[in-house]
Amino acid sequence: MFDRRSIGAIALATALGVSGANAFDDSQYPDWSGQWQRALGVGFQWDPSKPLGRGQQAPLTAEYQAVFEASLADQAAGGQGGDLLYTCLPVGMPRVMTGTWPFEFVVLPKITYLNFETNMPRRIYTDGRSFPTDEEPSFMGYSIGRWLDEDGDGRYDTLAVETRNFKGPRALENTGLPLHKDNQTVVKERIYLDKNNPNLLHNEVTTIDNALTHPWTVMKNYRRLATKVMWYENNCTESNNHVVIGKENYFVSADGYLMPARKNQAPPDLRYFKQTQK
Repeated sequence: MFDRRSIGAIALATALGVSGANAFDDSQYPDWSGQWQRALGVGFQWDPSKPLGRGQQAPLTAEYQAVFEASLADQAAGGQGGDLLYTCLPVGMPRVMTGTWPFEFVVLPKITYLNFETNMPRRIYTDGRSFPTDEEPSFMGYSIGRWLDEDGDGRYDTLAVETRNFKGPRALENTGLPLHKDNQTVVKERIYLDKNNPNLLHNEVTTIDNALTHPWTVMKNYRRLATKVMWYENNCTESNNHVVIGKENYFVSADGYLMPARKNQAPPDLRYFKQTQK
């Protein structure tokens, strides 16, 4: 009878034999291991070089500038505006690439995964496929990438990615900076390490969207976290005190009662509850 060590040795030998026939030569790819997060001193804004909100100077159409102004006005009055994170919807693409929370790359020959603490993984297919015609839309979209050797040293240094096939609603930042409700967004990225700092990653992101008058390109920068890699379970639904009833957002107080989320907010319609007689 085999003991566990024998079974383990056989399994290891088998795995090595299989992997030897289809070995993944990681020397051909850049080292993007570890955890990455937005650069120090950068907040949640979409364009890191400009302030949140109107300071972004987003190239919005007149229609979507009005949508954005309505979001800002609602937030100024105590509401949530066009930022729907309070309902636990995922941020989706391209906003997830702000790097608010740590994420990691898992580079494989035919696919690169991006794993996040608070969102579904991104799958960037690098096997030469075309965009499917029957794929279910998602907040992350469908990503196809190409590895490039831009400095001609025989090793890949840049991942060029195009992402399509979205569903929404999605916004670019927590001010409710909007994307078009038709979800025809196309996002193009060029991801590469800094030539002088292997712990600095650049992501040139171009967003093409019908809410914008022209393609909008921003540069996202991420730092490799030097500490031990640690992952935390971060579930939006845990300890979320927001309650949406109809089109109104209310809040659950510390003592467990429903309370208004903004000044002079009307209570919800309680027609199906027995009213206390006064």
